Amino acid sequence: MTNSTKAAPSARDNNRVRLVRIGTEILSEKGFDSTGIEEVLSKADVPKGSFYHYFPSKADFGLAVIDNYAYIWEQKLTRLLHDPGVKPLDRIANYVTEGIRGLEKYSFKRGCLIGNMSQNISDLDEMFRLKILKIFESWSRHMSDCLAEAQARGDLDSSIDVGAFADFFWVSWEGAILKAKLERSTRPILLFRESIFAQLKRSRNGPV
Repeated sequence: MTNSTKAAPSARDNNRVRLVRIGTEILSEKGFDSTGIEEVLSKADVPKGSFYHYFPSKADFGLAVIDNYAYIWEQKLTRLLHDPGVKPLDRIANYVTEGIRGLEKYSFKRGCLIGNMSQNISDLDEMFRLKILKIFESWSRHMSDCLAEAQARGDLDSSIDVGAFADFFWVSWEGAILKAKLERSTRPILLFRESIFAQLKRSRNGPV
């Protein structure tokens, strides 16, 4: 009889997962260039000098962290932007509200890890650039699908290019997050929300 029970994760696997999780937290605050390997090892309580047992290089570690962050955000965007029990434009408002709560929860220290990494793009491997671009494209698809639903309901004018607006949303969102961190204030996010929804309201045919 075949034993189909999955083996328990090894200590090596657990350490690797913990390093990626801690790395995701730190890179969301400081970015790639400003994060040292020893800082990650110390916070993850993994013995110093063992980093290369888990990752061939810091670049490989960075790519693993990006993949982890992308997975987390994929779940978040699916939950918020594809909720059938919430009207499409309200879903977008809920995303912004949750973003505000996250900034406040971490005292404006954590921002968007993908945005942070993008600021180091000239110093990063081409694989980083392509991976980050692919993630932004995925986020834009989530947003454009949500906006397309709003159009189908008659909440958004059919002439609006939802793909272009989705790209505009994320470019503006990243700038607002960066400014909010600098100011340690929700003011830039509130201004972003006011501007985005003013544009959506001007192009709306009916009530949300």
